[in-house]
Amino acid sequence: MHIVCCVKQVPDTAQVKIDPHTNTLVRSGVESIGNPYDLVAVEAAVRLTEKHGGQVTVVSMGPPQADAALRECLALGAKQAFLLADRAFAGADTLATGYTLARAIEKIAAAEPVDLVMCGKQAIDGDTAQTGPGTATRLGYTLFTYVSEIISLDPEKKIIRVRREVEGGSEIIEGRLPALLTVELTLAVPRYASFPELLRSLRQEVKTWGAADLDIAPERLGLKGSPTSVREIFAPPVRTGGPVFDISGDKGKAVTDFLDAFFKQEGKLLEELPLKDKG
Repeated sequence: MHIVCCVKQVPDTAQVKIDPHTNTLVRSGVESIGNPYDLVAVEAAVRLTEKHGGQVTVVSMGPPQADAALRECLALGAKQAFLLADRAFAGADTLATGYTLARAIEKIAAAEPVDLVMCGKQAIDGDTAQTGPGTATRLGYTLFTYVSEIISLDPEKKIIRVRREVEGGSEIIEGRLPALLTVELTLAVPRYASFPELLRSLRQEVKTWGAADLDIAPERLGLKGSPTSVREIFAPPVRTGGPVFDISGDKGKAVTDFLDAFFKQEGKLLEELPLKDKG
């Protein structure tokens, strides 16, 4: 079984700042980490190959420093890694990113057929959850989103059954391989890398592919291939705490003050409601 995991290096969201002039993330001076959802996908993929045999390949699109995220995945048990790094890829939105990843996976599959593609349900820097489904569409693979459990997998019959999260609960569905899964954090807990795997991850070659290696039409890459644009980005207004009514002293006064405040607020809301024409 051959599983490809798409991973992304993201800025630590605890330190994210927005450039007010360009409306983009300020990445300089911010620590980069492997996207947590993607690391869960890698862990789940490695467990599947430990059970059924095969290998895990990881691929990432990003600048040269994304090499670190790929080596982290190698330390978890992935066997080979590919970095898609080219200035032509810069500024890509989810449409261009999904297209580029799909072409890379097609090239990987040409050398060794791919049974399964796995990635996180979203990246913590963009939260769009669009790249996985977009990649599956371009590959023509069966798509399973928001996967929280892999119930069964039959490599011979090419059937996979999963549990996916939906609003208000979950559902169990199955489909044919090759398939692409976008996974929830609850699917698995990434292991601690062993010392031998850490050494291997540092010594192993990470192959780098550019646009020319993937034979991609330039107009579908990076900014040229990205119809999405950010018109405005802003931080939500800081919320202040509501009124506090202290009942440790005069309980009757506290209740009265609360009711006064409550009905005053209700009155304001009623005044804002549009009045229907009674004529």
